[in-house]
Amino acid sequence: MTSSAPPPPGKTPGDASAREPRRGNMPGAPGRRASSRSFERTLFTEPVLYVSREAKPTTVGQEYGVFDRHGLHIGDVAVTTPSFLRRVIQHLWKSGQHIGRRFEVRDANQSTVLKVEKPAKDQLARFVVTRADGTPIGEIIPADAGRVRFTLRAESKTIATVIATGRQRWEVTVEDPAGAEVAQVGVPSPELSPLSGNACLVEIPQQVPEPLASMLIATTLTIDLALTAPSG
Repeated sequence: MTSSAPPPPGKTPGDASAREPRRGNMPGAPGRRASSRSFERTLFTEPVLYVSREAKPTTVGQEYGVFDRHGLHIGDVAVTTPSFLRRVIQHLWKSGQHIGRRFEVRDANQSTVLKVEKPAKDQLARFVVTRADGTPIGEIIPADAGRVRFTLRAESKTIATVIATGRQRWEVTVEDPAGAEVAQVGVPSPELSPLSGNACLVEIPQQVPEPLASMLIATTLTIDLALTAPSG
């Protein structure tokens, strides 16, 4: 089965039709960003996504659903770390042990789109982002510089920074090297959220070229699961 691929490069990111209202003052359901693939609803074309923070158990692990602004299920974030390692992680996390963890971003057809993995015993505690076939895309590297939480690197250069903005560890904005905001993760408004349960709101209002597009999806959809320490 063919998985949903990132949108083709070359789209104009400043197109007025692609702009979306920010959370907290959205008067209604935001419009979709313009795209030559606008007839498809994928993780790469929707400007507003909701990631459930309530796990759904599966035969091999756990999944967290990803939904569009209407509540349509368009993907999942799957925890693919072996179950026995998950138990070890939960037991040893507070001791500072660095143990490998693996996640997959999947489309609505359960085809893997991106993989996010923290290699075991990696001194940088980085997360490596690849395509489904293992082709490298970039790295998410923890940072300790004020409010900067992570740097996104690809093709041997920094392409974005993840900056803390709220009380929750996963409330962040993502800025490109010029300081322009390209994504935001926060708490959804109860009046606008299509999900009744606990969720994260992900906003990527403008299309961006690769590899940043894939790095934004990998980072924003997994930041509450892969990129922050488990609680307890």
